[in-house]
Amino acid sequence: MAATYRAYVITRPGGPEVLEARDLPVTEPGAGEIRVRIRACGLGSTDFIMLAGKYRFAPKLPIVGGYEIAGEVEAIGDGVKGFHIGQRVAALTVHGGFAEKITREARHFVPVPDGVSDIEAAGVVLNYVTAWQMIHRVAKVKAGATALVTAAAGGVGTALLQLLKLEGVKAYGTASSGKHELIRRLGGIPLDYRAGAIDRLVRAHEGRGVDAAFDAIGGANIASCIRAVRRGGSVVGYGFVAASSALSQARMFFDVFIGSRLRGRRGTFYGISLLYRKNPQPFLEDLPKIFALVASRKIEPVIAEVAPLADVRQALERLASGNLAGKIVLTCDETPRT
Repeated sequence: MAATYRAYVITRPGGPEVLEARDLPVTEPGAGEIRVRIRACGLGSTDFIMLAGKYRFAPKLPIVGGYEIAGEVEAIGDGVKGFHIGQRVAALTVHGGFAEKITREARHFVPVPDGVSDIEAAGVVLNYVTAWQMIHRVAKVKAGATALVTAAAGGVGTALLQLLKLEGVKAYGTASSGKHELIRRLGGIPLDYRAGAIDRLVRAHEGRGVDAAFDAIGGANIASCIRAVRRGGSVVGYGFVAASSALSQARMFFDVFIGSRLRGRRGTFYGISLLYRKNPQPFLEDLPKIFALVASRKIEPVIAEVAPLADVRQALERLASGNLAGKIVLTCDETPRT
């Protein structure tokens, strides 16, 4: 085995250009830890917040980027039980995934079952657990309900549509017209967000409004989502890609928590990392449920693109363009050493 491994390090705040390829020393896992050879790593909008140096759950720079991984166990530290060499596992790493190897406490890893590929596993860790928990643990929507999903062609949006359909929920998804066929294929009813205010588009179909809205965008979108939901319904904000400043973030959180309640709706903000830090158990319970759905082909992760780890900068640029539907997954083969 090589004495070093390749990793892509965030050296300073910025965009994809600040990622620097470095060879880091391979270390042996300590007590309670395992070392995993990474086979696949997912990309998402959170990576851009990490690159900008604004992600509250990341260590100080420099750090290795990469929020979610799938791979195989290659070394086990003292006291670790329930894992074996060669076992396929996945984890919500938050950072450290843009690399050929990662060493972490074993308690963070979940076995990947047969029938789920490395690419699929890496593609569902963040997006599908986020969607599952917002549906079942936050909004608690049931069969026969109606829902609105903004940014429905994105990674979490496509996951929401599939899981809502599986639950028997009628879902409306906002996207540009070129992505409407995908929305239909995933079981949603497409709405072109450029055709008018979201609440008006929704209420043209659902006069009373929908039972729940899942909004990834934030900004002025939140107020429209609140109006699209019936009184007593739920508005769940997550991601908030439109939060470009501290002031806009503060306004959005006010709209979610206060504005929604003033209008008779239940508003909340969902953040998977915040919940995981408080109590990882729900995540460790829910990821195997997602893997089981993938293995049984009840859901199929929407993978927009698969690229090698060495192309991480270019892949992030393509993700930032907003032209892709679904998830980008990076695959990782160890770089030959000379």
